[in-house]
Amino acid sequence: MRALWYGARSALFVLFLGLSVVPWALAVVLVSIVVRGPVIYSMCVGWLRSAIWGAKVICGVQARLLGMENLPDGPLVLLPKHQSTWETFAFPGLMPRPLAYVFKRELLYIPFFGWAMARMDMIHIDRSKRSEAWAKVAEQGRKLMANGHWVIMFPEGTRTPRGSQGVYKSGGTRLAVTTGVPVLPIAVTSARCWPRKTFTLRPGIIDVSIGRPIPSVGRDPDELMREVERWIEAEMRRLDPQAYAPGPARA
Repeated sequence: MRALWYGARSALFVLFLGLSVVPWALAVVLVSIVVRGPVIYSMCVGWLRSAIWGAKVICGVQARLLGMENLPDGPLVLLPKHQSTWETFAFPGLMPRPLAYVFKRELLYIPFFGWAMARMDMIHIDRSKRSEAWAKVAEQGRKLMANGHWVIMFPEGTRTPRGSQGVYKSGGTRLAVTTGVPVLPIAVTSARCWPRKTFTLRPGIIDVSIGRPIPSVGRDPDELMREVERWIEAEMRRLDPQAYAPGPARA
């Protein structure tokens, strides 16, 4: 019975997203003909805020923020745990500076949503061309951070199930070392409420724990990423011990 209730609320949430994304995306595309930059970003963050609001009101998904005092006043590369769609929607509305995501260009082909993303100052890459992709990340990342953006990269690359750990790749720390900016590790327990590869949400609290910035100057990217990984994974086990208890991982 509980599963049916969750399913019904989730279906209503998906309907809310579907009905709101079309006029929003069309408005972004039309406005982008004459203006770009902060105006388009604000429009997009407005819709993302509404999506997070919908998850809260319709499905009972709430957030608890820890460590906001650790956010610095300067350039930064954010390196969060990636468990679900929630953090990709939530972070632009939570952070005090514009975010520039590094993501695979295939997302731009999603009708309406992808069309709007293409109008934002983001870094979309072709993962099949690794050297070209890195050159684009380094060039655009440096330029965007100089203009006040924070670059955000998910070091595991893809969403991981609750209670599991992906392979932490050093692209984010490589960008930080190249540009001389600090990295910020972030733990997120979003799979507790919104498991990956599904839009069936469960009520509960998602913890977002922000670590202290780690300087990158003079560091080796791989070694720096290991430090980021150790902090995130230890914090995940502190925040969500049930998920990491002996036995099968929780979905």
